[in-house]
Amino acid sequence: MMFLISPYKAQLKLAAFIRERRLLKELTQEGLADRSGVPLSTLRKFEQKGVISLESFLKLLMVLGSLEDVLEVIEPPKVTFKSIDDVLKEETKTSRKRGRKR
Repeated sequence: MMFLISPYKAQLKLAAFIRERRLLKELTQEGLADRSGVPLSTLRKFEQKGVISLESFLKLLMVLGSLEDVLEVIEPPKVTFKSIDDVLKEETKTSRKRGRKR
């Protein structure tokens, strides 16, 4: 499997997204830190280096009004059926509960 973006670059893009949203809402780093409960030093480190815990990242998203948008992205696509046969085929499929590979 080939990836077009490294995890580090993805972290920097997420940090840039948070910074952009913060500035659009006309918030300072201190203001966002206070509203979200994320320490100011953590927010600064995130905006500079892209390093943050998932919980803190979600708190920032919540304050900036983007939490629901991000969660929508990870939702599985909705299946549209063209016939009753498609519905029946879908019902007989079982989803895996465990992975096959180590």
